[in-house]
Amino acid sequence: MIQFEYFIALAAISGAPEQLPADEEAIEEIAVLATRRAVNLVDLSSAISTVDRDVVLDRKLATDALAEVTGVTLQQTTPGQGAAIVRGLKGSAILHLVDGMRLNNAMFRTAPTPWFALVPTTSVERIEVVRGTPASLYGSEAVGGVIQSVSRLPEFDTDAMNYAGDVILGLDSAELQQSMRATLDAGTRRLAGSVSAEYLSTGNRSVGGGERIGPSGYSSRAVRAVLHGNPSATRSWFVDLHFLEQPETPRVDELVPGFGQTEPSSSEFAFAPNRRTFVHVQHEHVTDKGIDWRIDAAWQRIDDDRRTRDLDAPARRYEENRSDLFGLTINASGSHSRVDWIAGLDLYHDEVRSARLEEDVASGATTPLASRFPDGSTIGQAGVFVKLDWRTGERHRWSAGLRYTDVRIELPDGTRIEPGSPSGDLGWIFDINEQWQLVANVGSGFRAPNIADIGTLGNRPGNRFNVPNTDLDAETVVHVDMGIRYHASLWHAELVAYRLDYDDRIVSVGTGDTTPEGRDIVRSVNAASSTLHGIEAGLYASLTDRLDVTASVNYTRGVQRVGPTEEPADRVPPLQGRLAVKFEQSTLWTFSTWLLAAGKQDRLSARDIRDVRIDPEGTAGWLVLGASAVRTSANGWQLVAGIDNILDKRYRVHGSGLDAPGRNFSLTLRRTW
Repeated sequence: MIQFEYFIALAAISGAPEQLPADEEAIEEIAVLATRRAVNLVDLSSAISTVDRDVVLDRKLATDALAEVTGVTLQQTTPGQGAAIVRGLKGSAILHLVDGMRLNNAMFRTAPTPWFALVPTTSVERIEVVRGTPASLYGSEAVGGVIQSVSRLPEFDTDAMNYAGDVILGLDSAELQQSMRATLDAGTRRLAGSVSAEYLSTGNRSVGGGERIGPSGYSSRAVRAVLHGNPSATRSWFVDLHFLEQPETPRVDELVPGFGQTEPSSSEFAFAPNRRTFVHVQHEHVTDKGIDWRIDAAWQRIDDDRRTRDLDAPARRYEENRSDLFGLTINASGSHSRVDWIAGLDLYHDEVRSARLEEDVASGATTPLASRFPDGSTIGQAGVFVKLDWRTGERHRWSAGLRYTDVRIELPDGTRIEPGSPSGDLGWIFDINEQWQLVANVGSGFRAPNIADIGTLGNRPGNRFNVPNTDLDAETVVHVDMGIRYHASLWHAELVAYRLDYDDRIVSVGTGDTTPEGRDIVRSVNAASSTLHGIEAGLYASLTDRLDVTASVNYTRGVQRVGPTEEPADRVPPLQGRLAVKFEQSTLWTFSTWLLAAGKQDRLSARDIRDVRIDPEGTAGWLVLGASAVRTSANGWQLVAGIDNILDKRYRVHGSGLDAPGRNFSLTLRRTW
């Protein structure tokens, strides 16, 4: 623990090392998530973190790149999945988007979910994270924050045909990674296209000390194709297709004994497959009056199929779970005098198909069973919104937004639930001088229950079995944050304090009964309220033209109330931080080193203590070191050699389903042209 306190003294404020470049472009970084249009970060009151393309391509999954972002903790149930925890919230309390279109669907769980990992890494230009409640722009589920993948579009600046390519090969020792990613762009300034493909295969994970935990290996394959047109200076469009499949991903915490267990919960448990297909069409037109119209239409299908068998059970179960999500959004934005505005509407329709059967292991005979979700359930959402940004005087800037979202949930038995709700937010920026700003935000949002809340029937983590409950209402939240920021050509710093009050939370409550297999029977009810507060801090400093330093510290503390009982909030991360140093020795060589650390988390809820993924005595604190060297040639070749967890520390990120990788040697070869 002394080591960790020493680290915190060094890294008093934070940031991700790849967030900002070391020149004057640092203060002009663009984000679209907080406004649904491109705006400089210094003009946004919201707390925002970004991750650029190269960081994402250096990771196995898109979610892995979130592990180093200010204000985010990444929890893993299996190496092929990952869930971002933002300000103590996770799952469907965080809205996930791809280019402004919802990735969250009717099956999105309140617990950690895998599906942001199904975004191809080759499709990503950057990832943006809003920490807070931009409720007027996005509606339901934008409670603790919003995470968006902004896709890369092929672009050229001449009328002649051009070509560009990128090939990346990767290996590592801890997870026996073998990966390949390739992208080819072709086109002109008027019309350009891109195709990419990626393949990843891993083996059983080696944790600190050298033990390999299994089964934990998985594979992933993806393709992406996009066509991007710019017929004039005022019009643009694209058609984008994503496909990613993990054919069979084992759920490690079900297959390996957890805390307090001498045997695992299951003999078989695999997502087989997890698959995402996404088609997105966008058209943008700026009129003669300066109004920017944008229309987006998208379809997303997620398959969350499973093969399971309780420990030594005589039968295994096969599930087919599918969501088809259709979305249409229409936005108009413009400026008038000192006021910028955006208004629009969005429409979504989601249909869930679900089936389950049981197979006798000895005979092969099959029997249909009740499905995990009510087959044929639908959720419709319709929202209208408006948001204004205006300057009052030379130093004050304000933003205010309102939205109304109508939600209609229909089950096959005729049950209808309509948990619609208004929401809104207000932001303020005070420019102390050209570098320093005070910022504040308040948002009132909600999370409508989805099919996973209302209709889930089946096993849940922590040796539980869930039964449906159709008598659920929306959760509500009031979220407040205040902070101070510093922007300059070579420095960027932020310190943000926040608090959120979360009421009518849907939680699993025991019924007092157990299944024949010994699992506790639970059901979801609006029975909890939570208060979460904390601090996020970030620093980027270019000390010389060759030496950059970044650091981060995040801390969240929460309480939860269920009836008269008050206890620590579920699965809240402990104090944690990161310190990184990058040295550009020359145009050919760059060296980096980093330190990651977390304190002990022994503030556990009763549910945490029952969860076999969490040590009932508390998750131990940890500190790990890493380093890398990059060799870049003038003709587009790049070689990266790295070592992570140098001391081979065995540790677990709080709430994860397995230990983190041990000492890991990695090698990446990249060629761009």
